[in-house]
Amino acid sequence: METRGTNDPPGSTTEPGLPCKIPGSRRHRLSGVDPSALRIWQSVSRLPLRNLWSFQGVPARQVWLHTFRAFVNDELLSRSAELGYYFLFALFPMLVCASAMLGLAARSASQIYVNLLQYLALVVPPSAYNIVIETFNQTAAASTSAKILLGLVASLWSASVGFAAIQEGMNTVYKVRESRPYWKARGLAILVTMVLCVLVTLSLAVLLLGDFLARLALLHIGYHALALVAVIVLRVGSWLVTTGMLIVVLDLIYYYAPDLKAKRWRWLSPGAATAVVVWIASSLGLKVYMHFFDSFTLTYGSLGAVIVLLTWFYITGLIILLGAEINAEIQAAIAERQLKASGEIPADACAEPEMPPV
Repeated sequence: METRGTNDPPGSTTEPGLPCKIPGSRRHRLSGVDPSALRIWQSVSRLPLRNLWSFQGVPARQVWLHTFRAFVNDELLSRSAELGYYFLFALFPMLVCASAMLGLAARSASQIYVNLLQYLALVVPPSAYNIVIETFNQTAAASTSAKILLGLVASLWSASVGFAAIQEGMNTVYKVRESRPYWKARGLAILVTMVLCVLVTLSLAVLLLGDFLARLALLHIGYHALALVAVIVLRVGSWLVTTGMLIVVLDLIYYYAPDLKAKRWRWLSPGAATAVVVWIASSLGLKVYMHFFDSFTLTYGSLGAVIVLLTWFYITGLIILLGAEINAEIQAAIAERQLKASGEIPADACAEPEMPPV
């Protein structure tokens, strides 16, 4: 049974034999210097840093050590499994809605969207990609106005549930309690999800446009060397723009998901940059693994494609949380150093102390 001590901060809880718990975090417990750690995280929530690339004298080793501890203490592996389920839960209603609208608008529009989705095959394992394309084609072939309404309502609701899970994960990372009203949090989830869908579609469209312009360059530029240079510039440029848009997607998540008291927009944070690089590498690694060791299909049969897709979503959710954890721990390490220098917390205080054995 959890109780709150008379000297504990409002909203905190304690257990027998354990120090108090961070407000708003259901799972994350701190040990030993909990009041000082609370002071550090309150500073992170109220005084966001302008630049996260400068550690301001904090050793990089300390930041990465705290990030590893927080990764374990915040149980990000479990939370990413939750995110993976909600991503899968939201995917198919959104495909139904998109395919129904495009199918009613024009059959050619559906084909254009299929061409956009083909670029997902660059990072998604083939079996997972096939189940997405098959679902889209089947629903687009029988588009009705009723499907649009049903798909829109289902996709908005499932998306809000998925983003609510992201909000809870971000609040755990930053050790804050969700204080926004339900309608505001869910409304924000719906709006942000719609913006993210548009950005992802635009990212795929940039790749399609880059390939189209590259083919035009090969056809209409007479000098082979010049045409080759144009193709390289166009395709590299399209990939750079797409990578930039993926970073903006993460920036939106990191800005709107956590319920921080004060926020600062960052175009390129260490967490976002790390998340994009690790996500691309992990997605390609999973694709290569599935190419040479497709054990899921042999073991689970037709369910193997769903399991592969869920695994990819799990990795995606884990990397999103990891990027947020990196940003949070950089700010916490700098806040810890500043508070120690001003004498507001003891010299042995720590933003992310080691967890006691269970």
